[in-house]
Amino acid sequence: MKGKLVSLRAVEPFDIEVLMDWENNPEFWHLGNITTPFSKHLLEKYIQNAHLDIFTTKQYRFIITASANGDPIGAIDLFDFDPLHQRCGVGILIAHPAHRQKGYATEALQLLMNYAFKTLLVNQLFCNIESSNKPSLQLFTQAGFEITGCKKAWNRTEMGFEDELFLQCFRLDI
Repeated sequence: MKGKLVSLRAVEPFDIEVLMDWENNPEFWHLGNITTPFSKHLLEKYIQNAHLDIFTTKQYRFIITASANGDPIGAIDLFDFDPLHQRCGVGILIAHPAHRQKGYATEALQLLMNYAFKTLLVNQLFCNIESSNKPSLQLFTQAGFEITGCKKAWNRTEMGFEDELFLQCFRLDI
């Protein structure tokens, strides 16, 4: 999937080093609710199975690459895919701060939404965002997601407990 600023592509074996950097960066652990690093062996096994269909694995990760040079700048994930109820979760990471606030995440999310609604035929996408994560809240609400719930004091942080917001976006052609 290609846009003007970014492309979304499958995970490839040569992505192992960039995945090691992203997955093992403690700065990002709270996003996936993990507390320990991933081994290279485990990530290699993940990559070996990355080709499996979303209907089998219930998840799929795309690497976000900059259209200008093809460099990987982040990832966007579909998770908790539920074909019966036609819904799927979305998560996104633009790894380096220098690549943020440039429209990359906006375009990547739009490409993913088109894929999910037109190819997978889901009725809705959802995401969970910490209430203090203003950039992500802005990204998703501008893309048409609506805050439909709040999990009070859901995540423990260094500063105490924080609310997690639940956002949904529905396919409009139904």
